[in-house]
Amino acid sequence: MDGEMEKKIEESVLEILERSDMQEMTEYKVRKLASEKLGIDLSEASRKKLVRRVVETFLEQQAQQQQAVEEEEASEEEEEEGSNNRVDGKEYDDDGDLIICRLSEKRRVTIQDFRGKTLVSIREFYNKDGKFLPTSKGISLTAEQWSSFKKNVPAIDEAIKKMEDRL
Repeated sequence: MDGEMEKKIEESVLEILERSDMQEMTEYKVRKLASEKLGIDLSEASRKKLVRRVVETFLEQQAQQQQAVEEEEASEEEEEEGSNNRVDGKEYDDDGDLIICRLSEKRRVTIQDFRGKTLVSIREFYNKDGKFLPTSKGISLTAEQWSSFKKNVPAIDEAIKKMEDRL
């Protein structure tokens, strides 16, 4: 296969990929559409291999672009959330509670002062107008309750392991 034919095949495959729904498109469909467009049989081994290479390269580029967009969005969100809420390298939420860790996008462990008592709060949050607000889903533990919980973590871990072993 000469360089000019290879270039035509690549251009045709890329054009098809760029205007396709990637949830529905398969390599076979791409090859069939390109065959029809170019009027040549692309099921021959070297042409098939070329189509596969173009499709894989296209998909890799799409994944890299999507990852870059997601990283940029995550970075912007972190800047928005954390720009005014960091003191001495520690992160605080909009209510001034110290964020110890984020268990997921919506769940956090925070330390807060409530009526003169220090509480460890494990809670779910929701986003409203760019601010994360606490829901009623969660628990707040006093220092004494937290201490009791910590002492029992090994027993909890052991019980989880036993349950997982049964499955």
